Amino acid sequence: WREAVAAAAGALQAGGLVAVPTDTVYGVACLAQDSAAVRSIYSLKGRNGAKPLAICLGDVERLYRYCHVNVPDELLRDLLPGPVTLVLQRSEELNKDLNPFTSLVGVRIPNHPFMRDLARACSGPLALTSANISSQGSTLTVLEFQDLWPQLSLVIDGGPIGDIQSPECRLGSTVVDLSVSGKFSIIRPGCALTPTVDILKKKYGLVPESS
Repeated sequence: WREAVAAAAGALQAGGLVAVPTDTVYGVACLAQDSAAVRSIYSLKGRNGAKPLAICLGDVERLYRYCHVNVPDELLRDLLPGPVTLVLQRSEELNKDLNPFTSLVGVRIPNHPFMRDLARACSGPLALTSANISSQGSTLTVLEFQDLWPQLSLVIDGGPIGDIQSPECRLGSTVVDLSVSGKFSIIRPGCALTPTVDILKKKYGLVPESS
């Protein structure tokens, strides 16, 4: 385990792209503060340059360095770590070349021990996206994205994620915009929509942006 974390961290620090298991689907990570690596992730996926990448951190405390937070800390901890991406205002600390077209950034803290250990082993945030060609389905085993292997520095095989027969398991994280005080908007329903909305509405009294 420690060797795998160390190998992945080393590959990332060297500017590489690493395939990783998360709590939702397989992902590809690079150092978010490394502009060349960020460009590599876009070319790997054939991804539209206007589609943002999320950042991945190991712990809630580190989120405050890269985002301006306007919700209670307890709310963050009710949702993270977990299969949720929280969209917040980005801070000046974040690489200007990461999503330069938006003042917001999505933050992931996967509920996956390997990912959290890997994020803690790296100095800055990771940029994280799903391990697939853009517009193709999410992947739940490493074999499902083997066409990407030649362009990756390392593939961490964490075994199958969830039930590979279940379409719900391929939905990815629930993406929720919390950048407007007192409100939330769902950007992608994902796999944790109902519990996420319940927490935001019932426990914290946030209202849907559209209302």
